[in-house]
Amino acid sequence: MQTALRYLPLATLLYAGVACADTPLDLSHPATPKAHVSISNIKGEVTVTAWDRNEVHVGGSLGDGARPLAISGSDSDLEIKVQAQGKSGMFNWGSDNAMGSTMLNVQVPRGASLEVHVVSAPLSIDGTDGGAIEVNSVSGKIRIHARTPSLQVDSVSGGIEQSGRADRAELQTVSGDILAPALGDQAKLETVSGQVQANGGPWRTFTLSTVSGDVDVAGGLVSNGRMDINSMSGDVQLTLPADVSAAIHASSFSGDLRSAFGKAERKEHGPGSELSVQQGSGSARVGIESFSGDVRIRRQGD
Repeated sequence: MQTALRYLPLATLLYAGVACADTPLDLSHPATPKAHVSISNIKGEVTVTAWDRNEVHVGGSLGDGARPLAISGSDSDLEIKVQAQGKSGMFNWGSDNAMGSTMLNVQVPRGASLEVHVVSAPLSIDGTDGGAIEVNSVSGKIRIHARTPSLQVDSVSGGIEQSGRADRAELQTVSGDILAPALGDQAKLETVSGQVQANGGPWRTFTLSTVSGDVDVAGGLVSNGRMDINSMSGDVQLTLPADVSAAIHASSFSGDLRSAFGKAERKEHGPGSELSVQQGSGSARVGIESFSGDVRIRRQGD
């Protein structure tokens, strides 16, 4: 009897180890070619890949402490949501600490639109073409390689990497960097302390605001296009086409201001420099304001 009792804790631990093992996922649901797919995960990882099938498939593994997963909804509007056991509410706040990491590998029709919500989970989207993409994230890194008419990303501390083509993009992060080399004709970028590298255009509208992150932007404007860049203490570098046709206005309160188009002048009263110059017809507008960061306006090819 004593021998049996001695081995009971070991048996209990072994049983617990089996019970806590992650659950493999293999779920499928029919989908229309342009289905809307909503995905939510609290922690772990989310990978979304496009394929040429009218079907949504979920692989990966479900973390311990999560409710059984299902693909719910209709063929045109599907939802995949990881939830903690015993709690309800958005993202199940307060219960996710006891959950293991869930790894979602989701395959969707190439033309699908996506809505993804993650808390502490990196996200990768690859290959979708034609559908809108909306992402909300707290701390995971976000990488999106897709062709989309509309891309909206809100992140707190995770970086954002965009490639492919986003006709209209709104990218916002607090402390993460933004790397966006394939922006379409409308773009709005916001960050507090992250660095920004952006290319694309020709833009109809381009707005960028930062507090302390450095900015490096390259691209042109359509006729009557508008570009506005505002920085508190980060440095700004803007590269424009050599044949740009725009009225350019830039100012810096205490930073250095230099331009390949026209010459910056010191303000007559008080500190700071200012530049106002017209290139070509001046139909487009470029405005740059910086408080203490340096400003460089370069000519493409120089």
